[in-house]
Amino acid sequence: MIVLAGLVIGAFWGAMVARKRGGKRLDMAQYGAAYGIALGIVGLFVSIAISHLT
Repeated sequence: MIVLAGLVIGAFWGAMVARKRGGKRLDMAQYGAAYGIALGIVGLFVSIAISHLT
């Protein structure tokens, strides 16, 4: 669940960053994908850490 939340939040955040920088639709899609993947990986590591701690 944390991974999915990271993907969604990252995609939204990346699109907003691209829009703020004056990017077009494809720029927002690329930034959204990159940020989504990055935060999804962070969420994966957080999920693994939580499962090992419990």
